[in-house]
This record gives sequence, structure tokens and C-alpha cells, in this order.
Amino acid sequence: MNATITLLPGDGIGPEVVAEARNVLDAVAERYGHSFTYNEQLAGGIAIDETGDPLPEETLGACLAADAVLLGAVGGPKWSDPTASVRPEQGLLKLRKSLGVYANLRPIQVFPALAEASPLRPELVANVDIMVVRELTGGIYFGTPQGRSVVDGRREGFDTMRYNEEEVRRVLKIGFELARQRRSTLTSVDKANVLASSRLWREVAHEVQHEYPDVAYEDVLVDAMAMHLINRPADFDVIVTGNLFGDILSDEASMITGSLGMLPSASLGDAGAVGLYEPIHGSAPDIAGKGIANPLATILSTAMLLRNSLGLVEEAAAVETAVAHTLQSGCRTADIARGGPSIGTQEMGERVVMALSGNR
Repeated sequence: MNATITLLPGDGIGPEVVAEARNVLDAVAERYGHSFTYNEQLAGGIAIDETGDPLPEETLGACLAADAVLLGAVGGPKWSDPTASVRPEQGLLKLRKSLGVYANLRPIQVFPALAEASPLRPELVANVDIMVVRELTGGIYFGTPQGRSVVDGRREGFDTMRYNEEEVRRVLKIGFELARQRRSTLTSVDKANVLASSRLWREVAHEVQHEYPDVAYEDVLVDAMAMHLINRPADFDVIVTGNLFGDILSDEASMITGSLGMLPSASLGDAGAVGLYEPIHGSAPDIAGKGIANPLATILSTAMLLRNSLGLVEEAAAVETAVAHTLQSGCRTADIARGGPSIGTQEMGERVVMALSGNR
């Protein structure tokens, strides 16, 4: 297979972890006889510094023309002034909207070798295998009106949580289809006791549910789900929720695995949409340039890229197996070492490549 992958290393630790993910993709290409062409572009804070735009037109064009997009991370203290008119995150939101990727898939799985890295008791994290499906291009991050004003001499900020029925229906359908491929259980998370947008969400979810009578279904309020993820995470299969709730809950769930550095994601749309793949962690400016960041979330994102955008199922499984073998051998970056011996970003990437190549 010949494929073009646009790389957006971004800010902070982004360039470090994307470099290791690219090495893994190169190892996949060599092992299986594929050819991957990379097109590296600016995005985020570095793009603001160099062009004044967090998502330059050249970058967007390269993403739209690619077979898949791999992103590192964007943002950092340098660009975090709340009064700034241009922010790195604006580029990320625009990219998601432009690609039409409205479903963000975030798998929450605990590698057996990392059970001790979780802050939860081993019996709670055993057999955890959750797929969080976060609606990605609607809700409060995109709703209008949004802005700031001064009323009676006092500053105000306002956002709008807005959903239409089609935005809800399409992401629920993806969740139900995934549930059919897994354990046939789906949980829809909302705040229908308070929010009008959530009452619409629940109404549409019930309509979609009737199309999938073979899938067990339940509604859970978001505050209750925040508790359930800690006290009984293994009970859940597919969780579908809105943009804001999905962002927060999946970051919470990442702690089940021991570290944000372990969680990949895939952002998908309708057939023909270019998939966007990224670790769910941020740019981690406090450790940027130190060579200690965990690249495994980004490497696991490449496995999702191989499977979902390129249709390379065997290759994706090989990457995931290589990560599992690397962890089983005792390799740990600082975030999952629990105070024990650790290795750096580059060495962890090299160990995964070695495992992928059969040189364990």
C-alpha cells in the first residue's frame, strides 16, 4: 500500500512523541511492504509564531489531501493569555470541523503489565475495556453565541451548548455499531435533568436505540458517570456522550490506565472523511525537550490510523502487540514507572520498534 500521512507535531512534547510514532510507522512499512509518504506541517502555537494562524491554509490543504492525519499536541503557557484573539486550540477546532470528524473514539484499556500503575485497586481495573465515543464538532465548543462583554461595568463570558438532532443521531449510530462489534452494551451520558440540549440528546438517543434492539442500553447522568468510572469501570462497554462531557470523562478514565500518556484517539466522520489521530494528552510544556515524555499514546494512535483509515488490520494489531510486549518486558517511562526505573521517549520508541521487528 502507498499512503500519504500528514504529520502535525505541534507544540511542547508533540514533536518528540510524533517522531517516535513515525519510526513505528516506518517499521510497519518495512515489515509489511508498504510505502508511507509524510507531509509535515505547522499547527498550533508554533504556527501562530511563524504565520500568525494556528491552522495555516497550507496545513489545512495538506490534511484534506492526505489519507490520514497524525497530530502531536498544541498549546502551552506561551499562548495561554485569556485575552489573546488567536489561540492554538482554535486551529484544532477548525481542523476537526473542516475534516468533518464528528466522532472521537477513545479506548480505555488497562495493559496487564501496567495494572500496578493505576491508582485504583487491581480488582477494579481488571478487565477494563471501554470505548468512549465523544461527539467532536458540536456542543459548547462550537455553539453560538460565544464571547465576552461588559455589562454594568462587569466582565462577562458566555458560551452556548447547542445540538441539533442530526448531530446527536449520527454519533449515537457510530456508538451502537461499535457496541455490536464489542459486548453489545451502550451507555449514553447526558445532563438531561438540567440542560435542554441534554433532553434533546436523550430523546434522540432513545429513537436510535429502537434501531438496535440487540444492544443493551442505559442513560446515565454525567455526574453519576464520573463516580461510576472510579468505583466500577469494568461494567462499561461503549459510552457515548457530548463534546464537553466526553472531553472530561475520558481524561478522568485515563487515570484508570495509569497515565494520560497511554491513551490514543481516533477522530472519524462519514465514509471518505480523512481520519485525525492523536494522543489525548496535551503538550506537557513542563517536560518538553527533556526526552522523558511517554510516546505510547501516540504510537497506539498510529495503530488506530492503520486500522481505521488504511484498513491495515493485521498491521494495527502488530503495533498493539509490540506495545504490550514492550511493557511486559518492564520498560517504563517516568509517568508509569511509579517511582521505579524509567527510560526516555526515544528509547521507549526504539523498544517498540524492536518488538515490532521481532527483536525483543
